[in-house]
Amino acid sequence: MASDVDGAPLVGRTDLVTSVRSALLGTVAQGHTAAVFLSGESGVGKSRLLREVGAGLRDAGALVLTGACLDIGDASPLHPLLQALRRFDAELTASHARTASAVRGLLGMFAEETAGSDGAGALLERVSRGLHLIAEGRPLVLVLDDLQWVDRSTRQLLLYLLAGLGDLQVSVLAAVRAESLQGAHPLRRVLTELRRLRTVQVIDLAPLDRAATEQLAAAVVGRPLSPDAADLVWQRSGGNPFVVEELARDLREGRVGLSDTLREIFLSRVDALPQHAHAVVHAVAAGVEPVEHWLLAKVVRLPEDELIEAVRAAVAHRLLVGADDGYRLRHRLVAEVLEHELLPAERAALHRRYAEALTAAPAELHQARLAHHWRLAGEPARALPAAVAAAEEAERLHGYAEAHRHWSAALHLADAPAAGPAVDRVTLLERAAEAAHHCGEHARALALLEELAASDAGRPACELHIRRARYLAAAGRSALAEAEYQRALDNPDCTPRERATAAAHLAELLLHLGRYADAGRRAREALELSGEVEGSTSEVVLASAALGFSEAYLEDPDSGLAAVRRALEIAERAGQPEDVACAYLHLAELLTGPLNILEEGVVVARRGAERVAELGLGRTYETRLLAIATNGLFRVGQWAEAEKVVAAALRHRPSGADAVELLLARCRLSVGYGDIEAADRDLDAVATVLAGGGARHVIPLLTLRAGLAMWQGRHDLARQAVQRGLTESRSDDVTILAALVWHGLRAEAEAHASRTVDVDRTAVRRLREAADRVARKSASAPPAVRSVVDGFLALCAAEVSRLDGSDPELWARSVTEWDRRNHPYPAAYSRLRQAEALLARRGRSATAGKLLRAAYQVAQGLGAVPLTSEIRTLAGRARVSLEERDTASGASATAASSDGDELAVLTAREREVLAAVAEGLTNKEIGQRLFISERTIGVHVSHIFDKLHVRTRVQASAIFLRNRPA
Repeated sequence: MASDVDGAPLVGRTDLVTSVRSALLGTVAQGHTAAVFLSGESGVGKSRLLREVGAGLRDAGALVLTGACLDIGDASPLHPLLQALRRFDAELTASHARTASAVRGLLGMFAEETAGSDGAGALLERVSRGLHLIAEGRPLVLVLDDLQWVDRSTRQLLLYLLAGLGDLQVSVLAAVRAESLQGAHPLRRVLTELRRLRTVQVIDLAPLDRAATEQLAAAVVGRPLSPDAADLVWQRSGGNPFVVEELARDLREGRVGLSDTLREIFLSRVDALPQHAHAVVHAVAAGVEPVEHWLLAKVVRLPEDELIEAVRAAVAHRLLVGADDGYRLRHRLVAEVLEHELLPAERAALHRRYAEALTAAPAELHQARLAHHWRLAGEPARALPAAVAAAEEAERLHGYAEAHRHWSAALHLADAPAAGPAVDRVTLLERAAEAAHHCGEHARALALLEELAASDAGRPACELHIRRARYLAAAGRSALAEAEYQRALDNPDCTPRERATAAAHLAELLLHLGRYADAGRRAREALELSGEVEGSTSEVVLASAALGFSEAYLEDPDSGLAAVRRALEIAERAGQPEDVACAYLHLAELLTGPLNILEEGVVVARRGAERVAELGLGRTYETRLLAIATNGLFRVGQWAEAEKVVAAALRHRPSGADAVELLLARCRLSVGYGDIEAADRDLDAVATVLAGGGARHVIPLLTLRAGLAMWQGRHDLARQAVQRGLTESRSDDVTILAALVWHGLRAEAEAHASRTVDVDRTAVRRLREAADRVARKSASAPPAVRSVVDGFLALCAAEVSRLDGSDPELWARSVTEWDRRNHPYPAAYSRLRQAEALLARRGRSATAGKLLRAAYQVAQGLGAVPLTSEIRTLAGRARVSLEERDTASGASATAASSDGDELAVLTAREREVLAAVAEGLTNKEIGQRLFISERTIGVHVSHIFDKLHVRTRVQASAIFLRNRPA
């Protein structure tokens, strides 16, 4: 199986190609012989590596002769060498007359005599002399494929040459299928002998890892794979490049089933097994991996010695992998192929044996496996209780995704005609819906809830309202959720416990919507109601966290923060996963938001993410906590680290409100980087999910829309987004309102500066009134909240001054405000505008230059491409050099260079990108490796070129290689 479908790129082997090439050329250059033998299963990429290395060796000036062995034993002595010489002769031109003569002379010698005419030793000596004439002093490399079929004469020639008996500087590069070297295969002895030579390497070529598998598949398909498709390719292929390429081509061409090519290849490999090994592979394919040895013995029913020998054969043929915990198929694709090779009765019999063996060994009982095998054995009545037990087992371990799968399986089994006695389908629906909610399958949870309501007409309406509200809130449909909670509270039939639950959850929702005063009122109501109900720990946790957040924002920060911390302590003692997650969420939001204690907030968010992941809430609360961490890192200027955090969170594939938080966090980075396409895509996705969303999400969405539109020069669109934000949403969060107002005034100032769009004086008046309202509302806010709002109000006042002649003093005040808060991005923006104002007044150009250089240094460090571009444009007009550094600024590229590290000017993320550039990867390949869009990689590469003062990838790579650690 050659791995080279449709010219697919060589993935994951770059370092190996380089090391093999060096091993072969370096040794020969010193006058010695050398050999590298590549061993591995079919399709792992051996032939492709031979071609890549061979091409590199030719480029380096070596004479490369390439041949392949045939599966016909000793019928054709020295066939691969003859084939290589004929190919080489066909490639020679008239200018190579001397070499052509030597080649034809050696070919003529083969035609005149057989391998036994003068004895093997004489033949080998003559072949060696002939090769010496052909090489003409150049390094000679023999490249041999399919060495498992090598004939006896060629084996002898290899031993003769590599032992140095031929007085010839030669290298050998050969590939051999590992699964073919069974029993007493003569090549096994040859390789054993050659391993003793210091200049011989035998390399077992491993399959690709997960990242390289996805990269190769994406290259064949022509676009990045969806997470589900990537998972499927990885599981089915096991990283085998040939299989990856075949599966990817099926994806590209829209084929659903398995291709005939793959099916026939794997069937032929299974058919080549001995009889008992054949049975073992069929049994493992039907099992749930890993299949323990004792369990396999019960299923195949072979004597121990015969079973071990059969397993050994399956492992040697590279179909099975053995480990301490049991046996696995090397490629799950084998299970798909073999599934259709057994009669239905044979398959059912195998699964029955598995089920009976598991049932008879209670110490080894695993309910999920038992349910699986009884179901496929055709006995739903025995599978159903096992599926229920498996779901309950998963819930005890906080494995909600697994629990949801098992509850769904139980529902399906309960509907089977042969399910036996009637089951409580209402209970199954109830448990399945709750598991779906916990694992982030919000749409599925709502659908199951509606089915539950229809199946159980007598269920209290209040309970359904509360459940529906919780699921709607998690799905991001906040307005509908609020209405459902209110229906529960208005229902006279609600119990005190249900009223406390509804009030506590409603307080949390209102907090999430930014309505802190309303949240505080509902939280107090919930705490009062909880005092009348025994065992209402969850309600107390939710209400305490909401009330603490509300108080911290509106009244007393210290008291509110202490209340949220107490809520977390109560939740941890009680141990309910959702309560713990909710308390961590509010604490992290409070620290990174209103209280502006960013560093501690990021630490709490990341610690909380680890904790809730342990509790099985990775797809929901973990992603939201990581979104909070991303926003905190963004604000303190650690954009590269923020990128890593958001990429890790997105691997959970969140949905609903969880996805909204994360997409908004990623969009902030994209807007800052100037990746317009990625930012636009995220904003569209958020808008789609946010039907019925509250101000907490809508205002940031519209603020980002405005910021993105301004970088595009679309000041009219920015104006529309801001006006919509001011009229459509209500929120107590004056911070997000202040940011929105700043963007509106900035849009009008940019319109004025561009002279392409008229300033809307009515909009300016409304925005100034909105700024005044924000100032009045923040006057009574705690100092931490007021501090951040004052920064935005300083920006607002300075932007207004741009409409009538920008005031440098107002911009200086904004610089001071943001420097004091350690928010580098708005501080750098303010320095740009202050310099612009100074230059417009034709005075203090030295101060303006200093400001521009400081802003440029920060923008470069962040990777803020649009801001960097604006700074460069202004500096160019003013003839200010951005590369100069005064003694006060200190940290500069020049200083870094003088210390010997030319890469010191790059951020951590830029170093990662440059390292990949130095490997020769394309932007697309780098993006797939680092989980970033190709467009963003282009931004990083441009930024790297600017900082290193280079124009090409080769020049940038040279600097990286010169400066990387030894």
